[in-house]
Amino acid sequence: MNRISLVTICFNNLDELVKTCASVDEQDMHPFEHIIIDGSSKEDIKNYLNSTPQPPYRRWLCERDKGISDAFNKGVALCTGNIINLLNSGDTLYDSKALCRVQKAFDENPDAQWVHGKLYTLRGGIWVAIGKPFDRSLLYKGMRGTMHPTMFLRRELYAKHGTFDTSLKMAMDYDLLCRIADEKSFFIDAPITTFDPEGVSTANYVKAMQESYAQYRKYFGYSAKQQLWEYRQRLMHWLLHTPVGRGLYKLKVKAGKENA
Repeated sequence: MNRISLVTICFNNLDELVKTCASVDEQDMHPFEHIIIDGSSKEDIKNYLNSTPQPPYRRWLCERDKGISDAFNKGVALCTGNIINLLNSGDTLYDSKALCRVQKAFDENPDAQWVHGKLYTLRGGIWVAIGKPFDRSLLYKGMRGTMHPTMFLRRELYAKHGTFDTSLKMAMDYDLLCRIADEKSFFIDAPITTFDPEGVSTANYVKAMQESYAQYRKYFGYSAKQQLWEYRQRLMHWLLHTPVGRGLYKLKVKAGKENA
């Protein structure tokens, strides 16, 4: 029996955590467990969790950590389920059937070591569902089409490939993806998670991109096409923050090319 563990890390953002927890509690099929790792410098989240009735599947650890990777690793270490997802505070499960879709994917594809799906997110000023089946040959594009908030990994993958690199500030998810690239995966062609556009990697997009591409070179060496793609992404990032760029992206979405 597959047992889904959700891990939510948070830092001084009680409102975002409440929103995330609500999306978990509204699931038609609740997770086996929901673990909250609170590294806040304030007591708000700790006091809320201790004073507000919580479902029996929710547990929490409130203590300072050494950053996002360290918080992720604490959560993974506490999981007792055999399938693990990292649902950051502020992010939400797309609808009440999200976990049902994931459970069905693992049940019907027992050889899949990890599953991922589409991410509902704000891009170019409009909400779109993006994501497509993982393709190892496209890793030079970063996490293009593979969205970390939608990734559900079998626990064994962490034992086999290691947990998150604590030296990384934003590209720890991409680094892990590079390490599990040869493991069999399955893609759910439906939204699984809604992404908070105010997240760390969004606010520091260029730095996150640079860190990701450095990890690509670490594992696969220098690539001219990766370098060209990086220049393209810088240009597109700039363009999407202009009226012209947003207008062009809207036309792209209307043409059904948001995943291109």
